[in-house]
Amino acid sequence: MAKTEPLPTAEIGDFAVPRHVAIIMDGNGRWRRRADCRAGKVIARVEALRRTVRAAGDLGIDFLTIFSFSAENWSRPPAEIRD
Repeated sequence: MAKTEPLPTAEIGDFAVPRHVAIIMDGNGRWRRRADCRAGKVIARVEALRRTVRAAGDLGIDFLTIFSFSAENWSRPPAEIRD
């Protein structure tokens, strides 16, 4: 078996930036208390995700894996899934 070299990292000051980051988005209903705010909750999460993706690129992260829709989400109301 050939020896593999570690993946290179970028550095910002004293901080080594990883090449790959994985994010698991929290989708529970506690994020906002009011049931009628689900669409607003989705919009807020999308905006937060956009900022995160841009920041990852600015930091030099090569790979970003995002787990944002679990199998359990398919049991939600169709309007919520569409949002």
